[in-house]
Amino acid sequence: MEYQRQINILAILLLFSILAAAKLHAQTDTTLHTKLPSVTIKTTGGRQFNTADISNNGKPVILCFWKTCCKPPENLLAALAEVYEEWKEKTGVKIFAISVDDARSSSRVQSFAESKGWEFELLLDPNSDFKRAMNVNALPHVFLLNGKGQIVWQKILYEPGMEAEIEKELIKIKE
Repeated sequence: MEYQRQINILAILLLFSILAAAKLHAQTDTTLHTKLPSVTIKTTGGRQFNTADISNNGKPVILCFWKTCCKPPENLLAALAEVYEEWKEKTGVKIFAISVDDARSSSRVQSFAESKGWEFELLLDPNSDFKRAMNVNALPHVFLLNGKGQIVWQKILYEPGMEAEIEKELIKIKE
């Protein structure tokens, strides 16, 4: 009798685990193949910019959320800068680096990027409105959009060599 009770408890726990995993998988998939939300942020020149207008004439887009005082996003953007020209030739990709520096430090974003030699499109999200809309909780957070502007891949945090993983995903959507 006790043995049967333990089996029933294990079966129930297994069922709950499967349901929880399925729910988590479904939540993860909902962000994929969706369009970008419409949020007003700014260019480094101070002009308003609607995030729904991020596009690249039918070619892939990489969005990278970052902050000037945070070393891992800086390392990722430096690694992307090294391969950017080659990727543009291969895939036509365009990189948008979205700074979440607050109003006090956002004035340094342009000069910071220039000092690093980064040639990305720079956008400012000083109130973190776009960051919240994209459910970004850690930096860097990278999104890959296909030519239709749909989110097809994302990755949180930076690990050395991550650019190879991004390139692999870029090649996949290009095919």
